Amino acid sequence: MKGADPRLVKPRELAKDRPQMSDSQNLPKTEAVWQKSRQARQIGGEVALAKSNVEKVEALLKSIETGETDAVAIVDEANYIQHNPQTHEGSEGLATLFKRLSKTEPKVNMVRGFEDDDYVFAHMEYDFSSRKICFEVFRFEGGRAVEHWDNIQARTGPNDSGHSMVDGATQATDLDATEANRERARQFVETVLIGKAYEQLGAFINAQDYTEHNPRLGDDIALLAAELQRQSSEGPVIDYQRLHRVLAQGSFVLCVSEGRLDGAHTAFYDLFRLADGMIVEHWDTTETVAPKADWKNNNGKF
Repeated sequence: MKGADPRLVKPRELAKDRPQMSDSQNLPKTEAVWQKSRQARQIGGEVALAKSNVEKVEALLKSIETGETDAVAIVDEANYIQHNPQTHEGSEGLATLFKRLSKTEPKVNMVRGFEDDDYVFAHMEYDFSSRKICFEVFRFEGGRAVEHWDNIQARTGPNDSGHSMVDGATQATDLDATEANRERARQFVETVLIGKAYEQLGAFINAQDYTEHNPRLGDDIALLAAELQRQSSEGPVIDYQRLHRVLAQGSFVLCVSEGRLDGAHTAFYDLFRLADGMIVEHWDTTETVAPKADWKNNNGKF
């Protein structure tokens, strides 16, 4: 790609000290590591047979149900950057996490998954003794995952319009409009959510054909306007402050933002579906960012 990466508002996460290498330059050099690399490509069943990065991620996350550790072979442990503050660095941390979660007899379902160059972003349903909705984001290099972010929320709803947190359209259309839709969603977040120009909601959202999946809202954008403008004694209840990342494939765009909800440091993940340059459907998750003293890695949530 030439020029600035349109997915990053400010490219913070890509490690500055890690040079971008071709596949041939990145190959391990000792025989022991060669063997480990070959094994990683051969094991994992579905993972080994997966053709796309979305399929690889789906197989990886599905292994949460079984606790099988082979599936984490798609993770490049030597270069892996983990942004979930509650998970240890590297594939060993994922293997431990998945094994622990498997004891709760979890259920895992990828509702929708998309690719944006070397990124995968997926909308997931989890049941780990309680039902959760999550957005998972992975960055790939050379066919293996090297970086991961997520945002998880308890499943509630349906909302006042009868929509769940995950139903609705699942297939990306209008692939030739990817960049236009990315920019349009970026403008909405920066202008309306961060800039708090709520009077411009109608300039970005098709109010006549809008589907809202947030469990506290409904399809009437007047409800959204009222929710965004709610105030507490400390200021806005919902306070978007910074947009970190915009990922897109066709009609779907995921925006990753940071701010405060009810005064707590919060990650906002908003998935938009656009048609003819207007937002026509929205899903989201919000998650409180754990205090830094509780982090199990030092990479940060964003």
